[in-house]
Amino acid sequence: MADTAPRTMVRTQGRRAFAAFGGRRSERRHPLVVTAMVLPLAALLVVVFGGWEAVVTQASSVGVMLGR
Repeated sequence: MADTAPRTMVRTQGRRAFAAFGGRRSERRHPLVVTAMVLPLAALLVVVFGGWEAVVTQASSVGVMLGR
């Protein structure tokens, strides 16, 4: 029982830090907003690591597996 107070305090501090950046856990983003956030990062990773061929290969493999 003596260990519950420090854990509660750590959780509360984490929530305050999260709230300081203006985030709310209960709010969900629209799928188009999420897509707009992810696509630039995905494009950057493809360019930096030269993975376009790997993306095409994986996409075609998934298409074959799905029967298309």
